[in-house]
Amino acid sequence: MFAESTYTQRRQELKKAVGNGILLFLGNDESGCNYADNTYDFRQDSTFLYYFGLPYAGLSAIIDIDNDREIIFGDELTIDDIVWMGSQPTLHEKAAKAGIKDVRPAAEIEKYISAAVAKSVPVHYLPTYRAEHQLKLLHLLGIKPGTETPSIPFIRAVVNQRNHKSAEEIAEIERACNVTADMHMTAMRVLRPGMRECEISAALEAVAQAAGCRLSFPTIATINGQTLHNHYHGNICQPGQMLLVDAGAETEMGYAGDMSSTICVDKTFTPRQKSIYDIQVASHLAAVGALKPGVPFKDVYELSCRVVCEGLKNLGIMKGDPTDAVEAGAHAMFYPCGLGHMMGLDVHDMENLGEVWVGYDGQPKSTQFGRKSLRLARPLEPGFVHTIEPGIYFIPELIDLWRGQKKFTDFINYDEVEKWKDFSGIRNEEDYLITETGARRLGKKIPLTTEEVEALR
Repeated sequence: MFAESTYTQRRQELKKAVGNGILLFLGNDESGCNYADNTYDFRQDSTFLYYFGLPYAGLSAIIDIDNDREIIFGDELTIDDIVWMGSQPTLHEKAAKAGIKDVRPAAEIEKYISAAVAKSVPVHYLPTYRAEHQLKLLHLLGIKPGTETPSIPFIRAVVNQRNHKSAEEIAEIERACNVTADMHMTAMRVLRPGMRECEISAALEAVAQAAGCRLSFPTIATINGQTLHNHYHGNICQPGQMLLVDAGAETEMGYAGDMSSTICVDKTFTPRQKSIYDIQVASHLAAVGALKPGVPFKDVYELSCRVVCEGLKNLGIMKGDPTDAVEAGAHAMFYPCGLGHMMGLDVHDMENLGEVWVGYDGQPKSTQFGRKSLRLARPLEPGFVHTIEPGIYFIPELIDLWRGQKKFTDFINYDEVEKWKDFSGIRNEEDYLITETGARRLGKKIPLTTEEVEALR
């Protein structure tokens, strides 16, 4: 945990931003994997962590703004709990580290909320992402399924705080990024033809565990890089292929790293691989060079897309004016994802609160294929932490679909694209902090160019 003052200050700022009513925080519970006592690895709700710092199951909390009360609800461990889990500080002692003196039994939150509802006091709550949270809300508020109305003022207040990382948060994220970089460089060192994807994922995940971290998301380690989120690890890495790795570490305090790398299975890239890889790197570096406060991230994305289109045009895969191609959406044949996303206590920071608030500041998102996957578009501000991860993918099903529909024939040379349907995909990813004057990469540098990757191979 951070110092007690960190959490008390965060809650004070939140109360001022929302103004009145009760703020309801639902911590996470243990979740059975295949029976009750065999649980998934516990992870506390990130907003609960941000304001209270307590990584324990079975807790909830309220901030009663009008009556200036901050209360943790939970139950003390029984002797049975201690037999299996060992001695721990009391819940009162744990809560005191977050600056909370008022601790009450878990069941009492129902009475507190019911009294507030009876007096028509606003009860602010956030969107749910777990079934147990939804059920608790329905029970506490006495409402029917489908009638939940998360509080927009609460959402916006949380987003405005969590989007701007403090110095102590940046230090924790950088620790996660350093471990993440070590994970990727381990993959680059150990990969050999004939290895299974699962062997690579095992090697890099061991780096996180040895550093006292967990994974910030399930590892991607695949020779089928054209599938953007491919979690299957059963293939054998063959000569002439590339392995796309997307993996990250999360510190004990819950802060994430997120990086991607594309590695030649052989010791060097083939000329064909290098021709596409170099375009991806050019797009990546152009995006990084454009990062600074005040620049809309949407503009950085558009720039990265134009660089991809220009490079593919030089190879005869695309044609026409790159700017026109991006405006029309033709780039999404090869670049169907966004450029990056916010990162912090969640690897996709606050995604459950809604991209329209986190990444768009309430402005509407595009519905265009490819562009609709852009998670971050708003002007950049000092303290933002986000990823940069342009990609180039040759997805056979998408190629066949668009060719059959005769889409974007002014910009896509389908006869040439047919020759690349077996190429797979490339993505490289780094994490950046927006500073007062520009941007700074977080964590150790992982090899980016083909030359840098080959030097580590």
